[in-house]
Amino acid sequence: MIKPLFAAGLCALSLLAQAAFPDKPITVVVPYPPGGATDILARKLAGPLSQRLGQPVIVENKAGAGTAIGATMVAKSAPDGYTLLISSNTTFTVNAALKNNLPYDPQKDFESIGLIGGSPLVLLANPKLSANTVQEVVALSRQDPKGLNFGSFGVGTTSHLAGEMFKVMTASNMVHVAYRGSAPAMTDLIGGQIPLTFDTTVAALPQMATGKVKAIAVTSRQRSPQMPQVPSVAEAGFPDYEMVPWIAYVARRGLPPAVSARLSQALRACLDDPQVKAELQKVGLDVLFQPGRVYDQRVAQELPLLRAYVHRANIPVE
Repeated sequence: MIKPLFAAGLCALSLLAQAAFPDKPITVVVPYPPGGATDILARKLAGPLSQRLGQPVIVENKAGAGTAIGATMVAKSAPDGYTLLISSNTTFTVNAALKNNLPYDPQKDFESIGLIGGSPLVLLANPKLSANTVQEVVALSRQDPKGLNFGSFGVGTTSHLAGEMFKVMTASNMVHVAYRGSAPAMTDLIGGQIPLTFDTTVAALPQMATGKVKAIAVTSRQRSPQMPQVPSVAEAGFPDYEMVPWIAYVARRGLPPAVSARLSQALRACLDDPQVKAELQKVGLDVLFQPGRVYDQRVAQELPLLRAYVHRANIPVE
């Protein structure tokens, strides 16, 4: 009789702990350096999330290895809801398509508390580059035996794959230069160390506004509402080209249902807030909350497609 009572007591304590969630600060891991697109989104949402959860939400940058360092940290954390990851499909599908031995499994290790939207990448150029269109970039790359360098967030990121897809589909002569995140790649683009990079609209818009970079094309099939003056790669003569990153908050798989629901409700409430939504749209995010189960569906659908493309395009797999 004692054992059943003891077990019932433990269960009651566990339910009480879940009901009280959160009772301490929550850490949101950004797998990029400060100043990049994902970091900006995480920091803009930290305050609104904190208000709705009643606890501080701390943003912690853990950059490197194409987001794998930060992702692995969360994959190995306790499934209690106090350590979250915000990232794009770089972490959840692109890495898995380009790397054979990831230290985490995007399907087994993570569950999502919600997707927050997406945004196309932008092919950006240093203003001094003579090319202003996709066709001119392709022609210029073919003229130089060494090719044109393009920067990315890192090996195995959406910007890396966007560049490799562009290279294959346009038959251009381009060379990948990997960075540890969006911010250092943008710094080198502005400084003229690299002529091109693929970056997010979140990171691109402020630099475009000041004339520090120029936009060549967006990676969605249609023009982006955030920059309608910029054509798409597809309309430049490559109709099958598309790479649109999506952003999700995830936790270590195995969250108590009450904790998962609390986090998801708070995130949805933030995105439903007109002021928060406007702030996110201002920096380039097409805001759309989708529940956690959509993450599992997207990974299951997208991963085999990306692996097939990587194989067909002979993109090196690590």
